This record gives sequence, structure tokens and C-alpha cells, in this order.
Amino acid sequence: MIHKKTRTYIPENLEIKWETLEPIYKELLERPINSVEELEQWLKDGSELQAALEEDFAWRYIRMTCDTTNEELLESFQYFATEIEPKTAPYNNELNKKLINSQFVDQLNDEKYFIMLRSTRKQLELFREENIPLQTQIQVEQQKYQSITGSMSVHIGDKEYTLEQASVFLKDTDRAKRQEVWEKITARRLQDKEKLDELFDHLRGLRHEVAVNAGFENFRDYMFQALGRFDYTPQDCYAFHSAIETEVVPLLREFAEQRREALGIEILKPWDMDVDPYGRAALKPFNNGGELIEKSIQCFSNINRYLGERLEIMKENNLFDVESRKGKAPGGYNYPLSETGAPFIFMNSANTFRDLTTMVHEGGHAVHTFLTADLELNDFKHCPSEVAELASMSMELISMDNWNVYFENEEDLKRAKRDQLYDVLKTLPWVAVVDQFQHWIYTNPDHTDAERTEAWLKIYEPFGAGFANWSGLKTAEENLWQKQLHIFEVPFYYIEYGMAQLGAIAVWKNYKENPEKGLQQYLDALKLGYTKTIKEIYETAGIKFDFSAGYVKELAEFVKAEMDKI
Repeated sequence: MIHKKTRTYIPENLEIKWETLEPIYKELLERPINSVEELEQWLKDGSELQAALEEDFAWRYIRMTCDTTNEELLESFQYFATEIEPKTAPYNNELNKKLINSQFVDQLNDEKYFIMLRSTRKQLELFREENIPLQTQIQVEQQKYQSITGSMSVHIGDKEYTLEQASVFLKDTDRAKRQEVWEKITARRLQDKEKLDELFDHLRGLRHEVAVNAGFENFRDYMFQALGRFDYTPQDCYAFHSAIETEVVPLLREFAEQRREALGIEILKPWDMDVDPYGRAALKPFNNGGELIEKSIQCFSNINRYLGERLEIMKENNLFDVESRKGKAPGGYNYPLSETGAPFIFMNSANTFRDLTTMVHEGGHAVHTFLTADLELNDFKHCPSEVAELASMSMELISMDNWNVYFENEEDLKRAKRDQLYDVLKTLPWVAVVDQFQHWIYTNPDHTDAERTEAWLKIYEPFGAGFANWSGLKTAEENLWQKQLHIFEVPFYYIEYGMAQLGAIAVWKNYKENPEKGLQQYLDALKLGYTKTIKEIYETAGIKFDFSAGYVKELAEFVKAEMDKI
């Protein structure tokens, strides 16, 4: 069994409620600091408190997403969001001031603390007392997305399926069946279209208000600062979108044409995009959640013993919830437990190939959590998404050489690898679309629903519109953005997937050329947590933090060449 780290400052049995927390915050705030050594001890004590709070919040979130129908779990989550966070926020701001204003701050080791101090100064710059209630409201409101979508289900035949489970039928070789299921899923989503539009309009208004309070013209510019995007600008994002459109979209158009010809149909429709074009049954890498976990442990062990042992530890400690069921929130995540030093993996398996890639993706995040567990301060573990997603997306590709544990049949294995590499390329236009759409949304804060719809189509279509023909399906196409959880819950967290996808291809290229060295560089980069700049972390992994058109072209051509070899 794993155990939480022993606490040296806060009580072992501390109950997380404001009455018990406030005296600790006051002690930290009032404690005299008379040397750089005392400042470092003060930082460690504050870090211990933050880790305890983060882990408590993590479990409230995990339990709520595992069962969105349980009012008690929702209330527990909301208690933290409404009663704890708003009260800790002003104290955290005062503690940040105490650190930055300390006469000993300049004596801290610059190499060790540079990133943390840079982030702290940025937090101080952005903090506004009047934003605390707004951020609380946002935290509570955005969870409504999961409650709405988590309750969505459809009947196929005489059985009820979650939308994740129903989507398996989109791989059915019977085209009429695929169309019927696609139409049912779409109709179910559209049933809550107005409810989700209203929720999003409310969130957009609150977010814009937060940005204006902090002195920004719009929420986009505020978020670039709040997310600590020190290494690139909105203009770089637009350049990245453009590179994807010119270098990746034409490749995917080629693949779509090959798919159309192989299926022997005149026009590709949205329900034709997931089926195997050669009429083969959907890949079935495992039969149930338990088998998925076991096979993933074996796969990771075959890459490197340490990796397999991490998943084994999680299994022994019940840190997985992988089966799809009604009432469970959609999607998947790896949630780090700050004190325990291990993570929890949540996903909605419907026994498909996509679930295999979700598991190895979240498994990459899990390994990252373990590798950073012993870093001295909690802040050192708070990696930006450009680094966090490098961990997960690289693992999707590194693990491919050991997918024989999921596929005994050689042809199935080859097909799985080709499908994965196709997905790597297919991810990039969707990332560009979601990111560009959010740029538009928040730099046009007073837009109407009709204007938003028009903007969505204008952005989506140059990126291939999913490479299917949407004629006669306009309402469904207009509404596609609503299925992207990130737009509702974690705004602007998406471009990172594109940047990290490029990085992951480069990590995999290194791994193909020299497995031992490539894997070691990858692990060495992850061990850094967030103690170096993004650029330095990528360099440690033996790759570049680059999303220029030339680099996109080079990596896309490498993926295509690897697909041709299989």
C-alpha cells in the first residue's frame, strides 16, 4: 500500500474546514523570518498545507465525477469551492506578498526557485479581491456541464447506452446502423443545446468580468497571463493554426479520399469516419476494465520495469475507475494526489481501441505524477500543460512497440498502429479549431448565439470539417463545439495538446532511433516537474519547443512515412 507523506507542520488528522485552516494561515502570515534558511522552511511548511488542500479537493472532485447523480458528493465539492477556496484566496495572496517582499528572497537559489518566483509575481499582478466571488461562481457553474452531459443516454434496440458506449456502434460495418446511432447521439446532444448555450453564455460573462477587473480588455489576454504562457503569444497560436491548415489538412484530405474509395461510397458522411474502411470488425484490445488495467501494466512493464510498477501500485490502491456507466461524468483524466504522490485515473471505457489509447495517455500522466512526487515544494510539481501533455502523448507513441499484449493477431496490431498514427495527425486540426474558436469567443465577448455559430462554422470548415460532408446536417455541425468539455470547464487549455503532440512525435522519433537513450531523455525531462522553462524541459527530452510551419511539416511527413512502413 502507498501512504501519504508524513506531515511535519500541519496536524496529521487535520479536518479540512475553515475553522481549522485559518489559524495555520495566520501562523504562516505572522511568522517572523530572520534568515534565508527560515524562509526556505516557511516555504516548505506552506507547501505542506497546499498539498493537503489540493489532495482534499482532488478526492471531492474524483468522487463527484464518479457519480454525478449523488447530491451529497456534489455538495461536498461545492462546499470546498464556496467555503474554502474563497477564504484561502486572500491569504494565499498575502503569503505571496510576504515571499516577494522578504529581504531574503534574493538570497534564494536562482536556478532552483526562478520558475516559482516568476509565477508568484504573476499571481500577485493578477490578483483582485473582487474576483474571488466570481471565481467561486465560475467553479460551481462550470461543473453543471458534467451534470448535464453525464446524464445523456440513448436507446439502441432494447438497451440503454451512455453516449460513450453508443459511439462504439459508429464502427459497425452496417452503414444504416451507423447512421441510425449517429442520429440518435446527435439528437440527444441537441436536446440540451439551449441549456448548454445558456450555461456557456453565463460562464463567458463571468470570465469576461474577471478579466476586466484584472485590467485586461478580454479574457483571452487575461488567460495567457493566468496560465503563465511566458514562452509564446496569441500571434504564435495563430501561426500554429495556419501551419496545421497548410501542412496537415491536405494529408488528411488524402486519407479521407482513400477512405471514401475503400468504402465504395460517393460521399463521406459523419457516420462513415470511424468505421474500418475495409469492412473489418472494430478492434477489440480487451474485454473489460479489469483486463484493460492488467494488459496496460504488462505493456508498461515491457517498456521499462519502473513504468509497469507505477500502474501496479495504482491497481493495488484502487486508484482506477475505468468503466463507462450512466451518471458518471464524461471523458477521462489523471488526477495527481499531492500528498500521496500517486494519481487517480478516471475514464469511460466501452472496450474499444480508443480506450486503449486513453489508458496509455493517462498512464503517461500517471508516470509523470510519480516522477515528480519527491520534488521539494508542491509548486515545483505544477507543470504547465505543454509539459504535462508531452508526458501523456509521448507515452501513446512509445508504448506502441508493446501493443502486442493487447493484440495477438499481427494484422490487428498493424492496424492499431496505423490507426493511432492517423489519430495523431487528426488531433492537430481539431486542436487548432478549438483553440481558434476560443480566441474568437473571448475577444468578441458581446457576441450573440447566432454570431458564435457563424464563427464556429467559419473556423471549422477550412480545417476540413472532420473531412465529412455535412449537407443536410447543418444543426449538428453548428453544435459540435458543445461536446468539447474544455471549452466549458478549462478555457484555453487545448492548444497545449497540439504543441505537445508535435513534441511527442519528436520524442517517439528519438525513441525509434535509440530506445534506451530516447526513453531516458523523456523520463529525465518529466522528473524536472516545473523547475525549468518549457523550452529547457523540451531540450532535456532531446526535442525542440517549436511549432513553426517547417517543423510541423517535418514531423507530419515523419508520421506519414512511418504509417507507410507498417
